[in-house]
Amino acid sequence: MSFVDLYSNSEHRTNLAHFAAIATLAAVDGSINAPELAIIDRFAKKLGISQEEYKEVMKKENKYPIDPPSDAQTRLERLFDLFRIVFADHSIDKEEEVLVLKYAIGLGYTTEEAKKLIVRSTAIFGGKLSFEEYQSLL
Repeated sequence: MSFVDLYSNSEHRTNLAHFAAIATLAAVDGSINAPELAIIDRFAKKLGISQEEYKEVMKKENKYPIDPPSDAQTRLERLFDLFRIVFADHSIDKEEEVLVLKYAIGLGYTTEEAKKLIVRSTAIFGGKLSFEEYQSLL
């Protein structure tokens, strides 16, 4: 196996773990609604998730850990993705907020940084921001 194969497999595992985090976050309130499912489906395509992987992740007992990216830009993109799924229904409930905090910490933010990012993101996030707009606001 070449180095490139190892890297792409590692990258795919990271994408799969991120996809699982998004799906788990969407289901935290008990069910996945139509807008959330549409975003999950788009992320599956964007992240190269196979049908088999999709079905496995969508099971209640998904087992994929958060695999934190090493650079700040990618971590912020991952957090942005999580907020997109949370705000698919234009609101954030307490369970989603708690889970986003856990994921932000899992992505490598300190508890203080994570809380600050969540408060600011919740205040500004409307579901229609581009990543560049989101990044400049934070």
